[in-house]
Amino acid sequence: MNRLVAYLIRFAVILIGYVVASLAASAFLNIIFLAYLGFTPEHAAQPATTASLMFSIPFVALFVAYFAFMPASIVILVSEILGRRDWLFYALGGAVAAAIFLGLAHQTGDSDFAVSDTHAIMAVIGCGMVGGIFYWLSAGRWAGSWRQAGVRTLQEPDLDRRP
Repeated sequence: MNRLVAYLIRFAVILIGYVVASLAASAFLNIIFLAYLGFTPEHAAQPATTASLMFSIPFVALFVAYFAFMPASIVILVSEILGRRDWLFYALGGAVAAAIFLGLAHQTGDSDFAVSDTHAIMAVIGCGMVGGIFYWLSAGRWAGSWRQAGVRTLQEPDLDRRP
C-alpha cells in the first residue's frame, strides 16, 4: 500500500511540475516575442499591458502543454527510470522536446504551421530549455524517489542480529 501511495504522490508531483514548466515556457515565449516586437519597460507601466500578459501567459501555456506533451513525457519517463536529477539533463531534454515539436510541425505539410524563421526556432528551443529547468525546479530534483521510498518500506530491520 505504501508503494502505491508513493506512485500516486510522484505522479501528482510530475503533473504539477509539467504545469509549472508549461507556464514558465509560455512566459518566456511571451517575453521573447514582446521584446522582438519592440516592447520596452515603459510600456509595462500601463495596466492594460499587465492584464494582457496575465491572460496570454496561461492561454499560451495551454498550447505549449498540448504540443509538448508527447516529447516531454518521454523525457520525463527516461528521467524517472534513470533517476536523473541534474538541471542540465532537463534543460537539454526540454530543448530536444522543442526540437521534436519543430520537426513534427515541419512534417505536417502545412506551410502556415511550419516555423522557418531562425529567431522563432531559437525562441521555441529556448522555451523548451526554460520549461525543462522549471520542471527540474518543481519536480525533477526528486526523480526516481518513488523507487527508493518503496525499497525502504520493504526492508524490515533484522531484530535477531546482535552487534
